[in-house]
Amino acid sequence: MNKADLITAIADKADLSKADAGKAVEAFFAVVAKALKKNDKVSLVGFGTFAVRKRAARTGRNPKTGAPLKISASKNPSFKAGKAFKDAVK
Repeated sequence: MNKADLITAIADKADLSKADAGKAVEAFFAVVAKALKKNDKVSLVGFGTFAVRKRAARTGRNPKTGAPLKISASKNPSFKAGKAFKDAVK
């Protein structure tokens, strides 16, 4: 399922126009991204939690030459599924 399919499915399920469903999906993405940028968590009970995970700096290897290289620290978005969501997928 891609973004357009998601918008269509939400429009059908919630009895909305595709334009309104598209605005809702875009607003959800924007709100989650803004919260994660401020290092906040977004917890949706029964669905899951969006959070930022920090990765420490480390040493890697260039696969072509085998030479060591430094990989800098980074922050990455993550999602942990809630119990109800996991059970629904089983």
